[in-house]
Amino acid sequence: MTTHPYGGRARSARARGDRGQVAMEYLGFLPLLLLVAMAAIQLGLAAYAANQAGTAARAGARTEASVDARGSGRANAREAVSDWVEEGGFRYRKSGGRDITVTVRVKVPSVVPGLNDWWAERSTTMPNERSRIGF
Repeated sequence: MTTHPYGGRARSARARGDRGQVAMEYLGFLPLLLLVAMAAIQLGLAAYAANQAGTAARAGARTEASVDARGSGRANAREAVSDWVEEGGFRYRKSGGRDITVTVRVKVPSVVPGLNDWWAERSTTMPNERSRIGF
């Protein structure tokens, strides 16, 4: 049995050949970790865009249904959305009579290549104050 000059046993030739194996396994696993991280970020962006669409739909419906609201429903809905979300795409649709329904679609920003066609859509319905007082 051989001993190491500084004490202890000498490493066998097989043990010296395994050096760096953990680093190589980590490098092989790294693309999977990056893919999972990007997917988590993309899901967070989708949730944020859906939240922004809901906020814009509420602002638009509130303006369209109110008697004393300032501005147009479309302008107030657009103002309620963050600029970087709005740049990708913003769609506004109003319908109704006694009740006003506003639907807003916002394009979800993408960090994952190939996922450019995601849209978040939210609708809000509010009673039309104008129909109650004869406008």
